[in-house]
Amino acid sequence: MSLGISRGKTLDTGEVGIEMRSLSSYEEGLINPSVWFEDPSKSLEIEIGSGKGTFLLQEAQRRVDVNFLGFEWAGEFYRYAADRIRRNGLSNVRIVFGDATQFLQYWCQDQVAEVIHLYFSDPWPKKRHHKRRVIQDTSLQTFHRILTSRGEIRIVTDHDGLWNWYQEHIERNADLFSTKLFNETLSADAGELVGTNFERKYRKEGRPFHTVTLIRNESCTEKE
Repeated sequence: MSLGISRGKTLDTGEVGIEMRSLSSYEEGLINPSVWFEDPSKSLEIEIGSGKGTFLLQEAQRRVDVNFLGFEWAGEFYRYAADRIRRNGLSNVRIVFGDATQFLQYWCQDQVAEVIHLYFSDPWPKKRHHKRRVIQDTSLQTFHRILTSRGEIRIVTDHDGLWNWYQEHIERNADLFSTKLFNETLSADAGELVGTNFERKYRKEGRPFHTVTLIRNESCTEKE
């Protein structure tokens, strides 16, 4: 039982929740996450940093033809989001408790996801913590490998320092990804980009947002 955001209620992750520590060693073979869903034939989209699961809940209800795989490393948020999805009876959502970049780098099969969503990721503002930011040269190489042909990374942040970091890494890896304008998600309300809890909070505070969509380059050979 958690006494935080769950307000003392018992949270049941059911079949929605998957704990990375329960997975077999990646040395035993790579995983196609689509097998975790009721209908593995649907296209797959991944959200890194699902928080309370608002984006997953809203988008999965609107786009039932897509499977959504969320990742959350904070245990309380993972349990809350998975319980929330379970209570809404969504068979096209699964949430993993663990580090998304580690799973994608070591466990995930090639070319399995059409989209990676990265919305209001933790900026880790202190310099000594920059290595914890999701976007790194190595993670961009991994994302290129696991995305399908012309797959996308959709990014939104309110943090100027993190945005500068994103731009530097995008420019440095221009052989992997090209860019285009970001379009709001289907489930976002009027005037919103994605409609997450963070976006709604930051809009009330008057913060500006930075957005970009990265498109997987087809002719690129992954870096060694």
